Amino acid sequence: MWLTSPSCFSTITSWEEGVYHTESVDLQQQIMTIVDELGKASAKAQHLPAPITSASRMQSNRHVMYVLKDTSARPAGKGAIVGFLKVGYKKLFVLDDREAHNEVEPLCILDFYIHESLQRHGHGRELFQYMLQKERVEPHQLAIDRPSQKLLKFLNKHYNLETTVPQVNNFVIFEGFFAHQHPPARKLPPKRAEGDIKPYSSSDREFLKVAVEPPWPLNRAPRRAMPPAHPPPRSSSLGNSPERGPLRPFVPEQELLRSLRLCPPHPTARLLLATDPGGSPAQRRRTR
Repeated sequence: MWLTSPSCFSTITSWEEGVYHTESVDLQQQIMTIVDELGKASAKAQHLPAPITSASRMQSNRHVMYVLKDTSARPAGKGAIVGFLKVGYKKLFVLDDREAHNEVEPLCILDFYIHESLQRHGHGRELFQYMLQKERVEPHQLAIDRPSQKLLKFLNKHYNLETTVPQVNNFVIFEGFFAHQHPPARKLPPKRAEGDIKPYSSSDREFLKVAVEPPWPLNRAPRRAMPPAHPPPRSSSLGNSPERGPLRPFVPEQELLRSLRLCPPHPTARLLLATDPGGSPAQRRRTR
């Protein structure tokens, strides 16, 4: 059994974020169930790993979902849902024919699905044409997010959209997309080739050659001697090497004398002091 739309909705109804804030809890739950089931059916038909349309996504994004029902399928206005078309405005960076980057915010086709048993009956064109009139856009002004081969054939058959402008993202735009952009696309400078990129320009190189004098008082400071551009080569002979080893640390005079006093006398020095006829130690200190 296929989904049926609420009796209060017309043949084509646009569901937006505000439709979920209805006073009737039962109606709100019914709409959310229909959106989830339509998203699952679309993902299965396009062989997607997960649905890209759900009630939670519709509540968190400013998207519009056009739902088509078949009024002739059931009496009392409770028709079966034929399919849906989801659109929304997105900021994109797209390339034009000259491969220049353009920042635009077009209306995008985000999801499009018609039930398998009701395809090739004109329902898709009816739904798509209704969306174009409500949104006041032309087919070539649209950007399509990851279109299937069926959708590309549909656009070529009914709207003569065949020639695409190559892009680096998942969106597809057709020839004439930039003809009537409102507001006009903001063009970014084209990307330069890698061979044209230089570290600095010729004027910068001339500027680096000129020595700029520092401001006062730095210009009064004594200039340091510049080291030689080419240091003398080291000699290969070990004996003639001009380099010297590290110097011994300087020892102060007081510490040197203190170490001499604390050092015990050599046995030979004791023998000389004992045989010295110079008198007492005090006299020897005075005669030094």
